Amino acid sequence: MAKTILHYLVERREQAPKGPALQFKENGRWITYNWQEYYHLCEALGTALLKFDVAKGERVGIICETRPEWPLIDMAIMGVGAVTVPIYPNNSDEDVEFIINNAQIKVLFLEDRAQFEKWQRISERCPSVKEAIVIDTIADNTTKVLSWAEILRHGREKLAVEPKIYTDLCRDTKMDEMATILYTSGTTGRPKGVVLCHEQIMSELIDVFTTINVTAADISVTFLPYSHIFGRVEAWGNVYAGYVLAFAESIEKLRYNLVEIKPTFLIAVPRIFEKIYAGILSQVASNRIKREIFERALSIGRQVSERTQAQRPLGLPLAFEFALAYQLVFKKILEGLGGRLRFAVSGGAPLNSDITRFFHGLGLLICEGYGLTETTAGVTFNTPYNYKIGSVGRPLTDVKIKIAEDGEVLVKSKKVMTEYYKDEAATREVFEEGYFKTGDIGHLDKDGYLYITDRKKDLIKTAGGKYVAPQKLEGLIKLNHNISNVLIHGDLKKYIVALVTLDRKSILDFGKSKGLKETTFAELIKTQEVYGLIRDAVAEANTHLASYESIKKFTILPNDFTIESGELTPSLKVKRRVCDRKYQAEIDELYH
Repeated sequence: MAKTILHYLVERREQAPKGPALQFKENGRWITYNWQEYYHLCEALGTALLKFDVAKGERVGIICETRPEWPLIDMAIMGVGAVTVPIYPNNSDEDVEFIINNAQIKVLFLEDRAQFEKWQRISERCPSVKEAIVIDTIADNTTKVLSWAEILRHGREKLAVEPKIYTDLCRDTKMDEMATILYTSGTTGRPKGVVLCHEQIMSELIDVFTTINVTAADISVTFLPYSHIFGRVEAWGNVYAGYVLAFAESIEKLRYNLVEIKPTFLIAVPRIFEKIYAGILSQVASNRIKREIFERALSIGRQVSERTQAQRPLGLPLAFEFALAYQLVFKKILEGLGGRLRFAVSGGAPLNSDITRFFHGLGLLICEGYGLTETTAGVTFNTPYNYKIGSVGRPLTDVKIKIAEDGEVLVKSKKVMTEYYKDEAATREVFEEGYFKTGDIGHLDKDGYLYITDRKKDLIKTAGGKYVAPQKLEGLIKLNHNISNVLIHGDLKKYIVALVTLDRKSILDFGKSKGLKETTFAELIKTQEVYGLIRDAVAEANTHLASYESIKKFTILPNDFTIESGELTPSLKVKRRVCDRKYQAEIDELYH
């Protein structure tokens, strides 16, 4: 019988009970759970769900940020044959209510008081939920809610009577059974529930983790949202491949956690690599000597990168120069990422190829892949052994890709979802002769590498009838370390404009280096000096663009885009339609 992720979980407990599984920080020190401890927690949680009469196929929800309890709950749910329904913690009350009722969630896990209070506001309108469990300890005597300790106690009491019940159910899991429903965080309309069975999960895990050759000897620092498929695959990969999953304390503390944990590989979205890139550039920007040494080292790194990609020998002079550049410059940068990274993986959105080349020149390959929630994450992948920078790699084992007449990428694979939950019309709409219509525009080169140019729905058509890919323009501008986020606009307009947000630290450093009397971020972004800085960055980007796609005007926004403000998705992509509405006055002003 084909093995599901639950079979691998049982095997981890049996074959490597004392091997490290999870690491996380508690009261300032790192704690490690081995596979036996991991399994026993999953077992207790899953058995408690049985005590609450959760039957095979019934749905259990999780509203929680990325933390060690998340994958334990996920494995507990799937282990008893139920279906995990993640809900983004920043979802509105309205969306949470819709998802709970659409999925008919029976048990709901809540992270903390904030999520508990959200649940209280909508609970009367969600009759399917029979039990709510809060992970963090909260004092509440007014509403029936279970604590983390109570649910573990319930599970252990049942296990004392039926010690093999969870293990037997794990082993009984079938590939064609529903495993999870992930509701897409779309920018318009109601979320759609993407249904994934165990077959989709295993097709993805086997292909990806075999391709990148990750084993139990590896360790990853995890911080991506587990409500998103990309983060979820990392968590499932922990069980499948056996590597250690170390939880970052937060995005803000990631730089410190990387040094503490020293991961051997890193899975992230482009925004993380953009921030690391901007941070490196800002450190050398204000010191002329540092900058000259850095730029010389980068020049050497670029030459090495080009020859490596072309599979040409470096030659002794270049090899010597690179060894020197490594000792003087690159080693310190890579030690800031832990010093042990074999490679990194980027997905969830396009990564500017200049950033990929930058890191490759330092000695760190970022393997970019491509996929969607509907394809269980990656369907194409650059590997540490076969890659083309600028592409998103070649199709994984069973994946078939064809390009439609209008350039849309179509995918056929076991990794593709079975359906949108309870939405036959939407399901029919995205399939064409067995191929899933991704909504992305791209092309395949002669070697079978896929290149994505933009989202079909995001393409801008100017008043002159020219099509412009906004992601290309945004990526170019964000290469400047002073810039944090960019939103391009210009649909049916005579020219292209940009809304720009700035990197707070870089701008404060710039103000100090220029001796400006304005010292706060709010003051600095209004100065002519900062405006000139950004004008030059936009002008530099325009040198790489055709006249019809060049940016004619821009405005600097007072605050960055954030998940909390609703301007970014949990995978840190800009919600275009949300921002277009929110900043309509600023956009209109740019066309006057």
